[in-house]
Amino acid sequence: MTVSADNAAVGSRIPEAVHRRRWAILGVLMLSLLVVVLDNSILNVAIKTISTPPPVGLGATQSELEWAINSYTLVFAGLLFTAGLVGDRIGRKKVLLAGLVVFGIGSALAAESGSPGELIAYRALMALGAAFVMPATLAVLMNVFEREEQPKAIGIWAGGVGLAIAIGPITGGLLLEHFWWGSIFLVNVPIVIVAVALMVWLVPDSRDPRPGRVDPVGVVLSVIGLVLLVHGIIEGGERADFTGPDVLATIAAGLAVLAVFVWFEKRSDHPSLDVTYFRNKVFSAAMAAIALVFFALMGVTFFSVFYLQSVRGYTPLQSGLLLLPLAAAQMIFAPRARLVVDRFGNKATTTAGLLLLAATLAAFAGFEAGTPIWVLEAVFFLMGTAMAHIMTPTSVVIMQALPREKAGSASALSNTFRQVGGALGIAVLGSVLSTAYRGGIEDELRLLPAQLREKAGESIEATLGVAARLGPRGEALVGPAHDAFLHAMHVTAVCGSMVAVIGAVVVAVFLPGRPSAPRKDGKEQQLVATE
Repeated sequence: MTVSADNAAVGSRIPEAVHRRRWAILGVLMLSLLVVVLDNSILNVAIKTISTPPPVGLGATQSELEWAINSYTLVFAGLLFTAGLVGDRIGRKKVLLAGLVVFGIGSALAAESGSPGELIAYRALMALGAAFVMPATLAVLMNVFEREEQPKAIGIWAGGVGLAIAIGPITGGLLLEHFWWGSIFLVNVPIVIVAVALMVWLVPDSRDPRPGRVDPVGVVLSVIGLVLLVHGIIEGGERADFTGPDVLATIAAGLAVLAVFVWFEKRSDHPSLDVTYFRNKVFSAAMAAIALVFFALMGVTFFSVFYLQSVRGYTPLQSGLLLLPLAAAQMIFAPRARLVVDRFGNKATTTAGLLLLAATLAAFAGFEAGTPIWVLEAVFFLMGTAMAHIMTPTSVVIMQALPREKAGSASALSNTFRQVGGALGIAVLGSVLSTAYRGGIEDELRLLPAQLREKAGESIEATLGVAARLGPRGEALVGPAHDAFLHAMHVTAVCGSMVAVIGAVVVAVFLPGRPSAPRKDGKEQQLVATE
């Protein structure tokens, strides 16, 4: 069945057979989203295990751990532009299926990684598949729901992220208690198989009747620019010195390539990033809010794992259970956030969410080794509540700002800004954490042999690992390591909170106060759907 632009204004714009099973389709899309988000939330609780020397882990350094996360994020973000265009052009269902298969293969290979380098490479392969999954899920959603149901569907879709956040750490903890660390990746494979089977059966295909062409030059420029920029930041943090000529040169080269990327896209007749979208101030503000939120959140999430496991002494499973309030709040409030928007408007809802997020991040600056656990749980719950009231309204604003046939491009842009913000958050705030930790522990490491001193200063896990090898002589390092990490966490939390405040200012100035009334002319709702 095909509905074209010519007859879209006549009757329902969604084929009746598709409309009847739209909620089942949403379930399949959420399963596809689940496996992509699940991977990162599982990885968070496994960071400490992977940093443990073989045979328990891979002995990854903090820099290698950051790259295990950022290799995924950078490839994902760099290819989202093209993934959205390819989906709009050849069909979103096709790219969803292909992306899931590649993601499953990458997961199986990552599970068998023999070194941090292999893990980084296979994570990049997983990202290649995920880049084609994530934007297509939201694009298909926009093409199976009428406009009046889209905010509700997007809220449920966003709640699926909370479900993945809840399931991921618990699943990861259970797997790590009974199996080797690679099981956290292998668990993706059966989920992928189920998702592919259901998608073939239920999900219709959709595409843009006037698609753009793929932009290989833009893709290459964006990937190179992001990799150079983040690599320079990570290197500066690892050395505790951002003034080195090679670090500054790498960061400057990344910024220069990204500037060339923007210049090229503005002049291209088939850009991977259509910069004209950003003439809409509301659209731009929503994009900036997403980037800043994930910049702050991902950086803080990175250190919270070490706080729970290295300082507080919780197991991976216990750490996963402690993250439940964050996930539960997202699951509860994300589908209902549209009701708050209807009453108070996008501006008030999103601004309040960002200020609440800033407050919860700042709360980490007061956490110590003996802070009551209920306080941490309350902060996590409030953090999830804040996220639900940021992600749902901004996602609706972004997806409804562009015509329905451009849903793939809109979704790709939203996810790109989220991933780039998260990657830079891990890199920048991870570097702040590393620099502050090194500065706090270096005096305690002066008595160590030179070859151990450099290694022990990389992270709290490295220090505790060296202390364990030294036996009774190393016990004197444990207390200072905890103190140095807590100080570094406090500094990093304040930085993350300040970024969230900046996001609140942006949306308070530019987002509309009330949701705009739905258009009745149907011009933005044109659709090509095939079943």
